[in-house]
Amino acid sequence: MSRSSFSRALRLALAGGLATGALAAAPAAQAAPADHLVIDEVYVNGGSSGASFKNKYVEVHNPTGSPVDVAGWSVQYRSATGTGNFSGVIALGDHTVPAGGTLLVGANSNNATTNPGADLPTPDVASTVAFAGGGGTLALTRTTTPLTGAPSTVLADPAVVDLVGYGSSTTFEGSAAATGTSLTKAVRRTGGTDTNDNRADLSAADPTPTACGTACDSAPAPVEPAPVVPIAEIQGTGTASPIVGQRVTTRGVVTAAYPDGGFDGAYIQTEGTGDVDVDTHRASTGLFVASAALADDVEIGDHLEVTGTVEESSGLTQLAVPAGGWTVLTEPAVAPKAAEVAFPLDDTQRESLEGMLLAPQGAYTVTNNFATNSFGEVGLAAGTRPLPQPTDVVRPRTQAYTDLVADNARRLITLDDGASVNYVNGSKDVPLPWLTADNEVRQGAPTTFVAPVVLDFRFGWKLQPTTRLTGVADAPATFGATRAQERTPAPVEGELKLASFNVLNYFPTTGEKYVASGRGTCTYFRDRAGTPITTNSCTNNGPRGAATDESLARQQTKIVKAINGLGADVVALQELENSATLGQPRDTALQTLVAALNADAGADVWAGAASPTTVPSTGEDVIRPAFIYRTSTVETAGEARILDDPAFANARAPLAQEFRAKGVADSDFVVIANHFKSKGSGSGENADQRDGQGASNPDRVRQARALVAFVDDVEKSAGTDRVLLAGDFNSYSKEDPMQVLEDAGFTNVTDRFSEEDTYQFGGLLGSLDHVFASPSATRRVRGADVWRINAPEAIAREYSRFNYNVTNLFDTSPFRASDHDPTIVGLDVSPAAGELAVDGPRTRRLGDVVDVDVRVSSSLEGVVPAGEVTLRDGDTALGTATLDGGRATIALRTADLGVGTHVLSVEYAGDAETRPVSAEYRITVLK
Repeated sequence: MSRSSFSRALRLALAGGLATGALAAAPAAQAAPADHLVIDEVYVNGGSSGASFKNKYVEVHNPTGSPVDVAGWSVQYRSATGTGNFSGVIALGDHTVPAGGTLLVGANSNNATTNPGADLPTPDVASTVAFAGGGGTLALTRTTTPLTGAPSTVLADPAVVDLVGYGSSTTFEGSAAATGTSLTKAVRRTGGTDTNDNRADLSAADPTPTACGTACDSAPAPVEPAPVVPIAEIQGTGTASPIVGQRVTTRGVVTAAYPDGGFDGAYIQTEGTGDVDVDTHRASTGLFVASAALADDVEIGDHLEVTGTVEESSGLTQLAVPAGGWTVLTEPAVAPKAAEVAFPLDDTQRESLEGMLLAPQGAYTVTNNFATNSFGEVGLAAGTRPLPQPTDVVRPRTQAYTDLVADNARRLITLDDGASVNYVNGSKDVPLPWLTADNEVRQGAPTTFVAPVVLDFRFGWKLQPTTRLTGVADAPATFGATRAQERTPAPVEGELKLASFNVLNYFPTTGEKYVASGRGTCTYFRDRAGTPITTNSCTNNGPRGAATDESLARQQTKIVKAINGLGADVVALQELENSATLGQPRDTALQTLVAALNADAGADVWAGAASPTTVPSTGEDVIRPAFIYRTSTVETAGEARILDDPAFANARAPLAQEFRAKGVADSDFVVIANHFKSKGSGSGENADQRDGQGASNPDRVRQARALVAFVDDVEKSAGTDRVLLAGDFNSYSKEDPMQVLEDAGFTNVTDRFSEEDTYQFGGLLGSLDHVFASPSATRRVRGADVWRINAPEAIAREYSRFNYNVTNLFDTSPFRASDHDPTIVGLDVSPAAGELAVDGPRTRRLGDVVDVDVRVSSSLEGVVPAGEVTLRDGDTALGTATLDGGRATIALRTADLGVGTHVLSVEYAGDAETRPVSAEYRITVLK
């Protein structure tokens, strides 16, 4: 916002509570004061593929008739929706902008080495501060102290000379933010107009970066050479340097250098430092020097004197050094020592070590490898376990939840590659850091540091190698191999095995087939050669999986090996193509998968449970649950049923199927396959409440309640109360929907019998996939396992990332067949063994009536046998009684036996839960 007398009055109004949009009705600005500079042009996509220029920039223009001294001023940047500090502060230094002159302020490059555009004219002020291409806020201020606060607070700040919000920014002058930025367009003031309305004043234009050059150089009086300021004084003891914007000279030994890859600078550290106690250490002795030329000119171990301007770049304290602003000193220097520190560390402790060389001590475990294939990052957890998903182990909205979130933050540290390169959308021909065919980097793998690293802050705390890393050569850390222990699932006891498996959008209807059918069009994610691999989006709710038959074959190979390796008798599937929504019979995809499984097995091992004749009235998704079963051990009983309830209008309706062990009476059980609403979207009451449960939690609670009611109905129609609920519930173990199931009497048997989890998200480990069992079914569970073949793996190994990088990571093993790990539950389904005890007199006289007490118990905990017991003498029944609470008394008339010793049998006929059992009863009848 330009600061005319009207603007000053407007700031007071804003401070009184006017909305930002009130600026739209403002009259044109009055005559400007002498310091009325404006942000005249903004270009925010420098270095991106197809960009006009290598670097981003801001032009500061002087439309007045007098020169303006900008010493002590800065250009500051904040993210589009930010309400805190302006993180990027670019001090304008000792410059005076002449009347009609333009000061060119340079910024970072998205990837100048890979996607070069034209070079900028030499900027009058150089920096590496990053501006987001989609939206942000830039302010011209009379101070180098970071601005902060809500939009109205910033707009009312008297230090603000001009402000431009662009794209999606929520801080802007006037009616709306400026629009029109792109790879080849800047936003520029139309005719220099400044009416305090960004949308009206600025519009898309070809970028025309113009530097002031020597005309903007100030000519201050000669001064004595500046004293050397220790790095610790530059860093200070807070989150930002206490001397931001000041020009200083300091000295240090080069500990890391990054002349390419986007960092464009080097780290220096005060000589001889590094022996620290993190509990008492307060100010860092390491500092990032922002200068690609310096990084290219020096070597690790050089002793430097550097002069530049102190900046805060997205939270990292750095020294921006102009060309020629450094000297390699000849005097000897004591090399810095890598500080031996152990995580976890809090933010204050980390700040005190920012920029320093570290030798991490203690145990570390891979907890996050999701971004390894895109940004070369590996998230580590201090300790021997990955970071837990808080709501998988504690209830949300509790102090235990808050404490665990804080503990996760203290334990997390990210190991980076010394570059800001994006290997997915840019540098696909550069070998991925860390990942090779043999270097697994699986979540849960132990990590050992073998070389020092630098503690850095770029979008979070990072440990950087001392030079850019490609591949694994000279890597500062190694990772233990953990695949071998997962070659097969762990043994699970039980007559039958039930598994649940999310098959990652398995669509035999590929994108290309869908387009060829004329039902719609698709866009694709492509490999580095431009070949379609997976669908990005298809019109008319089309397929979500492989783009081509070749890509489908790669996906199918992994899924088939995984399922055939489970050793399961029944498998509940999720994310299977619902072929009915694509104009085919509903079970087409199911039959395709079964055929592939049988072809791999070499025999007709599997069958698919046929879909029911009715489907939900609320409609169906393009993906669905389904069942497959091993025909040699299991058979279906009756038709499948789909729950028809409005609660599942935005999800996949549960599918119920009754099964029985082949040839075994009274072995019936019901499995209900589930796939609740995802956590990724929701509005109103379904908006993310920031309690760890994600979006749409109320909908998932309603779905859990509808499922409980469905179970009651299914039990009645099937005639069995042995019910198992399996699938992807999109809820972690302690979240509200899972509490609904537990309150209804269901037991999370995978959680009870296994310590493993099924899903990795955001570097946190938890289970979205569960098997819940009714009380009757729980008694028959003999064990459970999670086969950890998918979630621990880097996504780079998935079929969907085939040929994304010059390093080929795809193989035909079951590893990374999906993003969810399959669960396996072992259970006994035939009636359980029973034990029969008889108590009665051993002698009686002829004519007496004897009470024979019988007690029948089951090997199943909590089961009380019911039914009849019979006392027999050979084939002759002497009496019967009905069990009550597992007990009965049979009246025996000795006259029916006669004098002598008799060996009788007591027989229990059995019931649905307990097998028949008998015992001997001996009695002697006297005269």
